[in-house]
Amino acid sequence: MGGLQPWHWIIVIAVFVLLFGAKKLPDAARSLGKSMRIFKSEIKEMQSDSGASPAADTPPAKPIASERVDAPAPEQSPDRHTA
Repeated sequence: MGGLQPWHWIIVIAVFVLLFGAKKLPDAARSLGKSMRIFKSEIKEMQSDSGASPAADTPPAKPIASERVDAPAPEQSPDRHTA
């Protein structure tokens, strides 16, 4: 139960030729190659962007009022049952 034998590959190729036709296969391979090149370049660009330190040139985010520790606590209304 190892990898595919050579005659397995022949059957797979024959099925592709029958399904897609000999004329469309080179175009499909070309477009697949272009897509892979674009994908690789986008991955490299994302890796180079994440390697840069964005925190160095942007100020720290200002917390909202509910997250501030120095914000005054909301006042509680007096209890009606207390005399």
